[in-house]
Amino acid sequence: MRQATLQLKTRISHVNIMNNNIEIEKNILYTMIFIFAALALLYVLILGNMVFSIVERRTLEKEMLSLSNEVGNLEVSFLAVSNSIDMNLSSTMGFKETKAVFATRKSLGFNVSSSHLGNIKFTNNEI
Repeated sequence: MRQATLQLKTRISHVNIMNNNIEIEKNILYTMIFIFAALALLYVLILGNMVFSIVERRTLEKEMLSLSNEVGNLEVSFLAVSNSIDMNLSSTMGFKETKAVFATRKSLGFNVSSSHLGNIKFTNNEI
């Protein structure tokens, strides 16, 4: 029994345990580092895009405010000009006042009671 134990110890001490998974572990590590770097780059791009969008929105808001002020000034000048228009100004520009003529409808002047239409009478029923 002692001899078997001694042989087992000598054989075990000479056994060289090889780990063939070192390449797989390196590949997994490199893949994880690559994915982490890609996600970090994507995060930086998205964050930069948001910052540029915020800056652009603020500039557009300032431009919108200035355009709104300009529109208000133009409305005030339009109202001032439109209030200055009267009959004297139009006559100096060559316009003449016309008299309106409206189209009128004459009544039929008869009651329709023929045999074709039955007994139909039109009355002046205006609302």
